[in-house]
Order: sequence, then C-alpha cells, then structure tokens
Amino acid sequence: MKKLVVLIAAAFALSAPVASIAAMDHGAMNMDHGSMNMEHGSGDVAHEEVVNGVKATYKVMSMKEHMKAMKMEMPKGMKETHHIAAEFKDAKTGKALTEGEVKLKLQGPDKSEQTKELMGMQGHFGADFDLSKKGKYGIMCKFKLKDGQVRSSKFWYTVK
Repeated sequence: MKKLVVLIAAAFALSAPVASIAAMDHGAMNMDHGSMNMEHGSGDVAHEEVVNGVKATYKVMSMKEHMKAMKMEMPKGMKETHHIAAEFKDAKTGKALTEGEVKLKLQGPDKSEQTKELMGMQGHFGADFDLSKKGKYGIMCKFKLKDGQVRSSKFWYTVK
C-alpha cells in the first residue's frame, strides 16, 4: 500500500510540470528553433527521409541516455526502455517545423503494438516506448504539421 501511495505521488509530481507547460500561452513564445537539434543524448539516427517537402529524422535512444541528457534520475519501475524522437524540417530551407500533431505506432518482434501521441519538446516530438525485446520493430509515424497536410513514414529498427 505504501509503495502504491509513493508511486501515485511520484506520478503526480512528474506530471505537474507537463501540465503547467501545456497550460502556457505558446503564442507569445519565439518558436524559431532552427538552430536546435536533437543532441540531448546522442541516440541512433534510426531513419531519415523527405516526405512531401518535409525532412523527417527519427532518433532512438535508451531511457537511461535520455534521462541523463535531461539531468534527471531514472524513475523506479518505469517499463519504457527507449525514447523515440521525431524532428521535422522544411526540406528546402532547413527551418525546424515544431508545431503539429504526431502519432507513432510501434510493432514489436512479437507482433505486440504500442501507439502514442508524440509530445512537442525541445525542437522535436517525442515519447517513451518499451523496446525491451531483441529483434526487429516496425515503426509507423503519421504527422500533420502546421500546413495541415497529413504525411507518414515507415521504417524498421532492430534492437540487438
């Protein structure tokens, strides 16, 4: 029971900063992140492609690496093992595209599926996934950026 209370308290404590960021007035912010990159933990560039004028770059990094880059402790009992980051840039100008909706579906080597909305963060969109099984993962991403056009990309990522 004590562990459950601590776990619930930790969940609330970790979600409070996210809620406050979501409630912020983003309209007044300078959203020019053209010089930002995803070097908040090296991670592997898992896939890169141009889809209808948008360069999509996907990185996969371990949660340990991701949390270290954010100068945070790894929460106990966290089942997600990897952070997947998606960065979008205008293919012609190189300007970062940081506004929109991104959904990523991951199919594991055992055919199990995980689907999550990627949250905008530090010049990219990202979410945490469980890639604990070794083998080939199918990754499908659908994204609708500020221009309203729906784009998608698919690729394979192997966990060794």
